[in-house]
Amino acid sequence: MKILFFSDIHGITKNLAKLEQVIKKNNFTKIVNLGDMYHCSFAIKGVLEVNPSKVKDFLNNYSSILLNLRGNCDKDYDILTSKFPICNEVSLIRSDGLNIYCTHGDKYNIAKTPKLNGPSVLIYGHYHKPYIKKDNGITYVCVGSVSLPRDSFGPTYAIYENRKITIYSLINNAKIIEGEVNYEVTNNW
Repeated sequence: MKILFFSDIHGITKNLAKLEQVIKKNNFTKIVNLGDMYHCSFAIKGVLEVNPSKVKDFLNNYSSILLNLRGNCDKDYDILTSKFPICNEVSLIRSDGLNIYCTHGDKYNIAKTPKLNGPSVLIYGHYHKPYIKKDNGITYVCVGSVSLPRDSFGPTYAIYENRKITIYSLINNAKIIEGEVNYEVTNNW
């Protein structure tokens, strides 16, 4: 399974064309948007183009393979008016004997982990700073942000394939961080 993960668009259209190029160049089984789709602070408006309708159209193009998580900036109205389902807190993807738990990151993250089963990955956005860390049999992945990065890496996204997670720059698609998920897989659960 090949999965694209991104987060924190915040209604900003600037990098959607670059994200679309990544999607067209790859054969993704699933695309996961980790939340904060449509809204941003008023300080950004006027500096960057904010157009929630364009973001909805972009996401609708991939609705057949799209999994969306609700972020802390996503409103009930956004959920009701989107043509695709949006999961509230946590969603699970099973791949290669792993449990890949997807969440926005405001409620569950490396500092506050939900109960997880078996070899697990907890992947999220929210912090706008990419990293991959391992602790107590769990791989924690923060994918950063495609629109409002808070570090020197710039806008980022992540790809999971064959028990490997790689975070890339959206600007030039260069690898930034790579991590393997090498937990022993058993058939006991």
